[in-house]
Amino acid sequence: METTPDYQNDPPLRALRTFEAFARLDTVTAAARELGITASAVSHQLRLLEEFLQTPLTERQGRKLVLTEAGGEYYRAIRSAFTLLRGATGQVLDSASTRQITLSVIPLFGLGWLVPRLPSFLAAHPGLDLNILYAHHRNYLSDAADLSVRFGSGQWRGYRSTRLLPGAAVPVCSQEFLDRHGPLSGPGALAGLPLLHDEDRGTWGLWLSQAGVTHHARPTGLLFEDGLLTLAAARAGLGCALLREPLIRDELASGALVKLFDQSCDDGRDYYLCSRADSFLSEDARLLSAWLEKEAAASQQTANGGHGPV
Repeated sequence: METTPDYQNDPPLRALRTFEAFARLDTVTAAARELGITASAVSHQLRLLEEFLQTPLTERQGRKLVLTEAGGEYYRAIRSAFTLLRGATGQVLDSASTRQITLSVIPLFGLGWLVPRLPSFLAAHPGLDLNILYAHHRNYLSDAADLSVRFGSGQWRGYRSTRLLPGAAVPVCSQEFLDRHGPLSGPGALAGLPLLHDEDRGTWGLWLSQAGVTHHARPTGLLFEDGLLTLAAARAGLGCALLREPLIRDELASGALVKLFDQSCDDGRDYYLCSRADSFLSEDARLLSAWLEKEAAASQQTANGGHGPV
């Protein structure tokens, strides 16, 4: 047995739109004004819809055209569909008329490096809306941002990556902490001090080994989820932390933190700018990407005394 295709039950859309306007505005004249047609055209479209439905939707009460009981029930049934349609259309129009980029970043990178530089980018691109989110560093593959700044080896399945900044960490503490525990005779002195750990406790052991301290106990101390918490703990004088110099330059310049030794710990991880390999960047996202790379190169050149990245 053949069935009638669903689309054959679709009402004439122009007539349906006219009926919705009439039912909502309550008069033929108001509906005609909103739709930009004549009152007689409104009446014609209403008749077309009634013929399609084989049900009277309107009736005369004196000189006024009003909804029948069936017409009122039909309007209440289709009203939510028009609300959804207008809402969806508005969202598309809004997104088409705005320029938006979503950038996800690691918290300390965002606070210590990105935010202080943002005014220059926003001043150069006043019509662009920038959405900044935290990168899901535990599961980067769930990141749906246009661009993301990540910390690691630069290899993430399904993503392109460009190295931005080095990830080598240096030992720092607050001046108050150093006054209490200093002076320090050498790198080995740190092994006996309260140490702060970012994500895991293995990095301090690597730093001590790379600094030539061959005999030291397994480092212990407070463990924090990310660098932003570790930075706060170091500023509070809770211990020595290994932090990445490009992200704490303001703290070092102001004296809020003191770099204890030039020896850095490099575990092969750096900061990378990433985008999805299966999609193309918008023109605005390319502008942001180029700006981030330019700013990173400039900050490296400054850090290296004007000789460029190493």
